[in-house]
Amino acid sequence: MKRLQILGAKCRESEKLAQNTKAAAQSAQIQFVMEEITDVTRIADFGVTMTPALAINGEVKSQGKILSVKEIEALIA
Repeated sequence: MKRLQILGAKCRESEKLAQNTKAAAQSAQIQFVMEEITDVTRIADFGVTMTPALAINGEVKSQGKILSVKEIEALIA
C-alpha cells in the first residue's frame, strides 16, 4: 500500500494536487492511503520550501507545482 501525502495549506493549488493524486492512484489501481499535511512544522520536516508538494511513502517527489494525473501516475507506478 502506498502512502500519498499532499503538503501545503488548504488552498486551491493543494486541493487540485490532491484531486489529481487521487485520480492517478485510482487509475493505476493501486492500494493507497492519502494524507493531507497542513502543519508548517511537519512540512518543513520534509525539507519542502515550496507548496504544494507531493510525497510518496515519505519521499518528496515534487514541490511548488501542480502535477497532472499522468505525471503522478508515472511517479506511483
